[in-house]
Amino acid sequence: MNLRRDVFQAIADPTRRAILLLLSTQSLTAGAIASNFDTARPTVSKHLQILTACGLLRQEQQGREMHYHFNAEKMKEIADFIEPFRQMWEDRFNKLENVMKKYQQKNKE
Repeated sequence: MNLRRDVFQAIADPTRRAILLLLSTQSLTAGAIASNFDTARPTVSKHLQILTACGLLRQEQQGREMHYHFNAEKMKEIADFIEPFRQMWEDRFNKLENVMKKYQQKNKE
């Protein structure tokens, strides 16, 4: 059974987030990626499969090697989804900050 991976499930794993950070600046082969982790190469390969299946990475064959590239467009979809929540929390923290400032001013008087 080949299920389409959910992008939020993919980024829930710390190793996969680390792989995304690593690939955000350069494309690398699976072996080069695996050399940055203290896990078995098949484990890293499974993480790469998941990230590729949900569209966060894309593969490019270069000769005999497969290079993995970060897909910034897919990350933008995640950022666009999260943005309203970020704005909501920012507004709440700003309101809290104003309440605290008023409280501090009142206590100084």
